Amino acid sequence: MTEQRTTAPEGALETVRVERPVVEFLRMYVRNWAAVAGFIVFSAIVFAALFAPVILAVDPFEMVWMPFTPPGQDGYFLGTDNLGRDMFTAIVYGARATLVVGGSAAALTIVIGLTIGSLAGYYRGWVDEVLMRITEFFQVLPPLLLAMVLVALFEPTLPTVAIAIGVVTWTGVARLARAEFMRIRELEFVKAARSIGSRDRRIIWRVILPNALPPLIVNAALTVGIAILFEAALSFLGLSDPNVMSWGKIIGDNRDYLLDAPWTVTIPGVAIFLTVLAVSLIGDGLNDAFNPRLRER
Repeated sequence: MTEQRTTAPEGALETVRVERPVVEFLRMYVRNWAAVAGFIVFSAIVFAALFAPVILAVDPFEMVWMPFTPPGQDGYFLGTDNLGRDMFTAIVYGARATLVVGGSAAALTIVIGLTIGSLAGYYRGWVDEVLMRITEFFQVLPPLLLAMVLVALFEPTLPTVAIAIGVVTWTGVARLARAEFMRIRELEFVKAARSIGSRDRRIIWRVILPNALPPLIVNAALTVGIAILFEAALSFLGLSDPNVMSWGKIIGDNRDYLLDAPWTVTIPGVAIFLTVLAVSLIGDGLNDAFNPRLRER
């Protein structure tokens, strides 16, 4: 926090505190207790995913005990599944694949959507018409069905699943980026940059994009949650790497035993729910922190 001295109407000197952007951002974020809770939960999930081999130096596919052991019995915290595999180990290792695919797919979604949306919003005219027609084409297609077709056409590996999800979920980001670029390109500082001879590439990526980032960052957080749900759905349907443990795969492998051993389905379902909820709460907190109108309250 920095201090500046200004002259009061009576001539006396008064101190005005000017908060740095990062400090102001953090102050607004922590005011949203739900967003802080979401960040803590998501950080714990990421920590477990990153250090899974250290926390549990075992194979999640290893059959360790009798099938359908209820949670808390025989030393197994979350019980075992239909093949006698430890559910706790499967949940911890499943977080790795779920987060990696979800994060990679969300990154690809943002790259594709931001590129198309920024070009359409900046150049407008025929460029906008062509890119928006492409966007509308992908928008009318059922995204999950298209992702299933793409994964089925190629080898069902984690990169293939991430690419398939990214290809079918970028339209919302593109429309948001287009709207922001169309709004900002008419502002005075953009016209000033154009008048001094700045190239379009510099104006797009150095002038407009930094000012369009706040809503895009909020949307990116929500995109991660959507990608995680898509990954879980594809894994549930068996359209993912069979040699990699994921939460959707756990549910898919045990769906026939829902009435006999409900924990084998509900526990990974709760893990997916908590992760997506945490990401959504983080997105709400980012929206509060980036919204200048809330800072006046």
